[in-house]
Amino acid sequence: MKKTFILLTGIAFLFLSCGSSQTKNPSSAAPKAPVKQTKSVTDYANSISSEELKTDLYIYASDEFEGRETGTAGQKKAVNFLKDRYVELGIPSPISSDDYFQEVPLEIKDVPKVSLSIAGKAYTFKDDFVAISGNTGHFSAGEIVYAGYGIVSENYNSYTDLDVKGKVVLVKYGEPQNADGIYLVTGSEKASKWSNFVQEYRAKRDAAIAKGAKAILYYNPKAYDFMAARYAQPSNRMALQGSTDEIYYLFLNESIVKNLVPDIETQHTAAVVNQNIEVSYQNTGNQFHSENVLALIKGSQYPDEVIVISSHLDHEGIKDGQIYNGADDDGSGSVAMLEIAEAFQEAVKDGNGPKRSILFLHVTGEEKGLLGSRYYTDMDPVIPLENTVANLNIDMIGRIDTKHENTPDKNYLYLIGSDKLSTELHNLSESVNNSCCNIELDYTYNDENDPNRFYYRSDHYNFAKNNIPVIFYFNGTHADYHKPSDTPDKINYPFLQDRTRLIFQTAWEIANRDKRLVVDKTFQ
Repeated sequence: MKKTFILLTGIAFLFLSCGSSQTKNPSSAAPKAPVKQTKSVTDYANSISSEELKTDLYIYASDEFEGRETGTAGQKKAVNFLKDRYVELGIPSPISSDDYFQEVPLEIKDVPKVSLSIAGKAYTFKDDFVAISGNTGHFSAGEIVYAGYGIVSENYNSYTDLDVKGKVVLVKYGEPQNADGIYLVTGSEKASKWSNFVQEYRAKRDAAIAKGAKAILYYNPKAYDFMAARYAQPSNRMALQGSTDEIYYLFLNESIVKNLVPDIETQHTAAVVNQNIEVSYQNTGNQFHSENVLALIKGSQYPDEVIVISSHLDHEGIKDGQIYNGADDDGSGSVAMLEIAEAFQEAVKDGNGPKRSILFLHVTGEEKGLLGSRYYTDMDPVIPLENTVANLNIDMIGRIDTKHENTPDKNYLYLIGSDKLSTELHNLSESVNNSCCNIELDYTYNDENDPNRFYYRSDHYNFAKNNIPVIFYFNGTHADYHKPSDTPDKINYPFLQDRTRLIFQTAWEIANRDKRLVVDKTFQ
């Protein structure tokens, strides 16, 4: 009985003790640590919504912004809209605390005053020659070097054993073929970029610049009238103040050229023409300022390494009383950047910000010749170019082009430049798309011989020429391209949303990888 009593007493004591513990004042209990919910890149990407993109674009591409032409009141409204959004998001400027604007000094160029004489004979501007570029000044030379087609390629080089440094070079249109009609550059019946006027007159200029030429004279009788109409009358062309063209570039008419090289149509080999040439060139223009808009999220581990995400903020303005709203070009890229910035900033607030810095760069003057991005890279890189890891450039991602009209439910994007400087960037881009988005990536315009030359026609070009890896995101042209009918009601907002999410996740991957992207190629 005693043992039983003791046992029962112990059980009762234990029971009472347990009961006392469970009914203890809750306020004296140790508080539970909150469970931190870690978001994934997909969670942040999913915060990018078609509704917010649409809301912003209906403002940004509205008549109130008057087509956002560089230097106009409408463009000023656009830059203030962008600034206000970054202030609202709490993303600072890399320039100073409240200054989001990088001033870009520009001028509207008048037709230059140019004189040309060869062998003592004076020629007439527009009728005999047209000046495409040059700097105020005077130059003369005792000879002209004829460099045939003026081509530099793997299979054919007009400059082999030809020294043109500091000299005046004459080149002609087209490219060589053999007796069987095979193009020597391509080794096939298919012509290369050197036969496409839009490409060749720039490519031959660039080749001459690379060889150190002082001036280039270009012969293309089929294109002369077109170039005379474009460059020999007022055209509202803009340029950076104080910028210097790399070369004097003159188009000559047929009669001048055949006085220099009578058999130019059939003579392809180099020759020296012993004729004196003198050129006097004077630029004139009205000066003003425009603005790039910059905002920066600093990286948590590698703040000095920067990914630049860019788009152009300008468009065509007002022509003949009609407003060119530029909803796709490039309102779509501008609002996509705001959504990408908001997604990154949400990650920052969660303590999950990018390891590398992200610079949001809205550039002006793209429609006038990539002027805002050129000013940033060539004259005032706020972030040193050697610290710039990559440039993701967004220019028209809200529509469908004619090539894809037959598959309107299949989302796609043209990617240009992803493999031209960094194999690693291209592979990363493909991997991200395969894991997150499954958008059809179309590389049609990435072809070196693309006659449209899109690789050279948007703001990524100014980064690429400095050997900074780039990706240009583009939906292709459409019936409303550079027309007043490019309006926000025609945007495919679900496509715009998914394309923006892809770009965000690509930037996220570049920013958060352990090592900086490897650049294994050089700009061509």
